[in-house]
Amino acid sequence: MITNIKCLIIDDDELDRLVLLHYLKQYENIEVIACLDSAEKAIPFLDYPIDLLITETSMKGMNGLEFRRIAHKIPACIFISSYSEFAIDTYELNTLDFIIKPLKPERFHQSIQKIFDFFETKEKCECFDALLGENSIKIKEGCNIFQVKITDILYLEALKDYTRIITPEKKHCILDSIGNILHKTHFDSFVRIHRSFAVPRHLIRSKNTHEVELVHQIKLPIGRAYKENLSFFEPQS
Repeated sequence: MITNIKCLIIDDDELDRLVLLHYLKQYENIEVIACLDSAEKAIPFLDYPIDLLITETSMKGMNGLEFRRIAHKIPACIFISSYSEFAIDTYELNTLDFIIKPLKPERFHQSIQKIFDFFETKEKCECFDALLGENSIKIKEGCNIFQVKITDILYLEALKDYTRIITPEKKHCILDSIGNILHKTHFDSFVRIHRSFAVPRHLIRSKNTHEVELVHQIKLPIGRAYKENLSFFEPQS
């Protein structure tokens, strides 16, 4: 696990800032670099090596979503909000979690566990080795080499410069962007449904305005910019 996570907090509610600081004190490997009441005050910290951004979505002046757009180099982000309707917009901005206020200890700790998992996976990820033909890929993780059949992949998940490959048995991580992977001919059967997700067309079982459902009852969000990619799934007139 990463030894020290540098965190930036932005929330215009003083009580919520105090609650966040109280929760984070329980984690020795999370260091709060700054805890601020506006996004404008956080702009100078963009030059700092920040690992984690925790920000409210709705604030006077620049809101949390706008700040995340200019703070895209920060690897991990948690949004907090009193308004659930912001959730879909935040997942277009490379976020790891969205928490509804009031902040509850168990829910917040679940979110922090996601952060730990993210950085642990990132540290373990070493490389994406050569393809082994049309039907499988070879992945090196530490001292182990895995051969994964393309047909066994349930979906791809973007993790900034990394991509997580989800299979029924295991989650693999490779040092390559999801965009680069989808340009490889071996992944022609995949369709990108969101900035963070791509799925095999044949595994889609249903969809609605906001999400698709795959086999094994896996549900993933649909990004606004990617809705046209799913036009093939519309009923023929």
